[in-house]
Amino acid sequence: MPLILGLPKGSLQDATFNMMKKAGFNVTVGSRSYTPSIDDPEVSCRLIRPQEISRYVELGLLDAGITGYDWIYENGSDVVEVAEMCYSKASSKPVRWVVAVPNDSPIQGVKDLQGKRIATEAVGLTKRYLAQHGVTAEVEFSWGATEVKAPELVDAIVELTETGSSLKANNLRIVDTVLTSTTRLIANRKTWADPAKRAKLEQIKLLLNGALAAENRVLLKLNVPTAKREAVCKLLPSLQSPTVMPLSDPAWCAVETVVEESAVRDLVPPLRAAGAMGIIELPLNKLIP
Repeated sequence: MPLILGLPKGSLQDATFNMMKKAGFNVTVGSRSYTPSIDDPEVSCRLIRPQEISRYVELGLLDAGITGYDWIYENGSDVVEVAEMCYSKASSKPVRWVVAVPNDSPIQGVKDLQGKRIATEAVGLTKRYLAQHGVTAEVEFSWGATEVKAPELVDAIVELTETGSSLKANNLRIVDTVLTSTTRLIANRKTWADPAKRAKLEQIKLLLNGALAAENRVLLKLNVPTAKREAVCKLLPSLQSPTVMPLSDPAWCAVETVVEESAVRDLVPPLRAAGAMGIIELPLNKLIP
């Protein structure tokens, strides 16, 4: 039996499919299909809203899934968290559920929410947050367009944000952070106890983590006069130390190392000045420490 893996439909879908591709799994799906194809006979995929994935994994209807920690917490799902993967729709940073109010609202903190009306898609998460602070408020489920509901329909909202730009565009300010969330690979407990399926999940974890580790990093390759090798290597950051290999001409050696892509523009000029030549920058799909 193949491992049944739930993949998130919606805002995380493109980022997840791209990460799976970098990890070595080609996943494709039609515009109206909920059963993506994957080039691995040991895995069968289902495309499901991330809000529901943890529930189906807990019930054993899915062996495993990729969803946000926020929805695991919201659903109170009893699942195995196989891996934390820090990527989201627009960035590699965690996302936040925040309390937001209109810019001119008198609400300044959580205590000011006492007796107020709050709209959110994450009702359970919000109620737990209020209970932790000893606050009683009316929390209603929002079917979408939550940002436009304050102040005419509700006093405050609890909404997911990556950058805060959408909140600012709707004249809202953040009062507090309710929960910080990252993407997780989760498994059903019986699935995790199955040696074959656990081994497959460990493989997926290793490769996905490798793909994430390679994000925003590149491989630099350069030729260096042997006499200047030490000076050049001192300029290079690396995971451990740069790889140095002799060339057919003993007067030259080849050096390669992995660096942050953003650092390349500042590295290349001093490397060239130190004697490096033939500098090549290559993208990475995976980086397995």
